[in-house]
Amino acid sequence: MRYLIIGNGVAAVSCAEAIRERDADGEITLLSEEMHPAYCRPLISYLLERKTDREKMLYRPADFYEKLRCRVEYGVRAVKIEPAAHTVTAGDGSVHPYDRLCVATGSSPFVPPIEGLAGVRARYGFLTLDDALALDEAALAGSRVLIVGAGLIGLKCAEGLHGRVKSITVCDLSDRVLSSILDIQDAKPVEEHLCAQGIELLLGDSAVSFSPGYAVMKSGIRVPFDLLVTAVGVRPNAALVREAGGECGRGITVDEAGRTSLPDVFAAGDCTESRDTSDGKQKVMALMPNACIQGRAAGIAMAGGEPVPSPLIPMNSLGLLGLHIMTAGSRPSAEEGGSEESVRTGSGLRRFFLRGNRLAGFVLIGDVTRAGIYTDLIRTGRELTEEEFAFLKKNPELRAFDVKTRRNRLGGVV
Repeated sequence: MRYLIIGNGVAAVSCAEAIRERDADGEITLLSEEMHPAYCRPLISYLLERKTDREKMLYRPADFYEKLRCRVEYGVRAVKIEPAAHTVTAGDGSVHPYDRLCVATGSSPFVPPIEGLAGVRARYGFLTLDDALALDEAALAGSRVLIVGAGLIGLKCAEGLHGRVKSITVCDLSDRVLSSILDIQDAKPVEEHLCAQGIELLLGDSAVSFSPGYAVMKSGIRVPFDLLVTAVGVRPNAALVREAGGECGRGITVDEAGRTSLPDVFAAGDCTESRDTSDGKQKVMALMPNACIQGRAAGIAMAGGEPVPSPLIPMNSLGLLGLHIMTAGSRPSAEEGGSEESVRTGSGLRRFFLRGNRLAGFVLIGDVTRAGIYTDLIRTGRELTEEEFAFLKKNPELRAFDVKTRRNRLGGVV
């Protein structure tokens, strides 16, 4: 059996591992557009901070591919899938046959069309290891940095550069930071924390044009800069499957086993969209844990197995200059049977979103201790009594549950 995997990130590696567990002899080939072995992409901000190095960022040991007996072709960009011929054509003209194919192409940065942007020489992204290495080399003690985008990528870039450059300004058309996961109420303490650390925020405002050395904002002000980072957002790399006739929304549509609508073609990771357990909706959930789950499910199915369905939910966990933030699940409206409860703790805020008597989502700012109990409740859809939730919202501990539940969750050890 010939297994071909397009990609070399978390989803691709998890897929290869699952295949090899079930097929000791099949031929596994990975096509990697990047020139690096698989690495933990969320760690690129820590590379900028000098809190880690390239070796520590490796997702698997250096001899991983050799021991797994799979081949990686670096610097190869897949450009076309031929479902009928069961082949993938690369940008260099090479053709790669397959019996089973997994598309794990991740996502790419979205760069808005802004006047003068193409003429900015010192312009950087912040999504890959190469992006981080280039920015690391360019950042000097006297550099003024402008980051366009106050989402997860932009703020982690700001954290990585904090203390290394003269100034950091972050702008965003949204009226708040992290607008994809936080509302105004949630965002306020995060903004206050960032400003207290010396990061300038220009919210509800963004660049409309660039000239040498400065940006002109929507409000009319000029922001001088030496380095520009564009971090507006990302888009799933779904084009290969879409152009081959496969079903896609924003991302590649897959089932719980990673199957696409194309025969013998699977997909996993940030390029896909799948069912969100917390609200039942199909969506892109570009998160490292989900990529691992999806990659493994696809690998099992590709090798002829039946993967055990694993509930997927949107979840984000990040630290920003000492402030911890975690979000998960969804926020059902009142029309959907939703309600909300908030708890202020000595070190932050907890907001819980319920659908009936089940936890659908949460936002934790400050104290994220034992948040895994909350995410497990969302994944399993467990019904909560009033007494259980009253305890859990203040104390995320298993002792909120009865002995039978605790025994089930702890494998009989109570």
